[in-house]
Amino acid sequence: MQRTNPIACAACVLGAAAMSAVFAIGIPAGPAALAAGPAAPAWDAQAAARYMDNREVWWQGWDHDKRDHGTRCVSCHTQAPYALARPLLRDVLGETGVSPMEAAMLSDVEKRVRNWKEMLPFYSDEIYGTGKEIESRNAESVLNAVILSSYDRSQGHLRDLTRTAFDHAWELQSTTGPDAGAWVWQNFEYTPWESKESQYHWAALMAIATATAPGNYADEPATAERLKALSSYLKTHYAAQPLLNKIVALWAAHWLPEIVPESKRDALLGQLYARQRTDGGWSTTNLGSWARRDRTPLETRSDGYATGLITLVLEQTAPANPHAQRFDHIQRGLDWLIANQDKATGAWPAWSLNKNRDPHSDAGQFMSDAATGYAVLALEETRR
Repeated sequence: MQRTNPIACAACVLGAAAMSAVFAIGIPAGPAALAAGPAAPAWDAQAAARYMDNREVWWQGWDHDKRDHGTRCVSCHTQAPYALARPLLRDVLGETGVSPMEAAMLSDVEKRVRNWKEMLPFYSDEIYGTGKEIESRNAESVLNAVILSSYDRSQGHLRDLTRTAFDHAWELQSTTGPDAGAWVWQNFEYTPWESKESQYHWAALMAIATATAPGNYADEPATAERLKALSSYLKTHYAAQPLLNKIVALWAAHWLPEIVPESKRDALLGQLYARQRTDGGWSTTNLGSWARRDRTPLETRSDGYATGLITLVLEQTAPANPHAQRFDHIQRGLDWLIANQDKATGAWPAWSLNKNRDPHSDAGQFMSDAATGYAVLALEETRR
């Protein structure tokens, strides 16, 4: 299995832990062609950090996310991008450790992993409907493993607690049926975080987390067998996925190339290039067949979530897919991100696929939370 120097990547988490780094994965650094070019215009890292910290303060004070044993549900759209991106800003901001807001968010994962048998599922069948306990338990187990292994990666050592988190996830991995190798995922029909598409998306991120866990964890016989089943699921279900999921599959294929054979990678890259807008960005609306619940038209402008994610994946997989035109697409994506940060708030724009929400409301900012995290990940990649 290919190993390279660790840098940051993306994932989502439903519960959080006291740690000190981001989801670090081993991918080659950004293209030399970009590094050798003229210095990029400045973007405001301090404003981005301030936005993410303020959103975390809001989340910690929200009653809706309170769970048992004094823990909180941690969202895919707000906490996960925060956990992935915020630590990357420490050097540029001159920080020596995690912020208090980050520490508060991260403290829950370890507590829930350590006391796994005592913890209740985030959602009960009695209140939310049959199957929600299984869905939320499966999703939490995967995301705990993803987030803990990412922090361990930066330290170069897989802790016993992280192994325990992986064990919880592997115990719940489906072993039979059409989705063998994956996990039953939480589905409230909220695209893209808690919907039918989410199962594949986070299965791909689990594959990345496993492949890049420190200490050659992926090569251990028991893990290798589980990872083989996961890779098989990702490969056999690839064709049916929306483009958003295929992007993450391309990411995972950096370590597990069987997931997306070379011929399919070329076709996927062609689709991504064709969907890049004239302003240099991408629109999440163009990455699947979505329909809002309230029947309002989807926003079609370029957004920070699609542009950040695609630019990041193109950057990190560029050495494995050395198309000459790729670097132009990367640079145009970076230029869009630099030009479209809200300098007052530090955030990047993105819009709900589910409802026409007030962009200034708390729920209306969920997609901007994700967009800001991925924009930071893509922009920080150019420093590495």
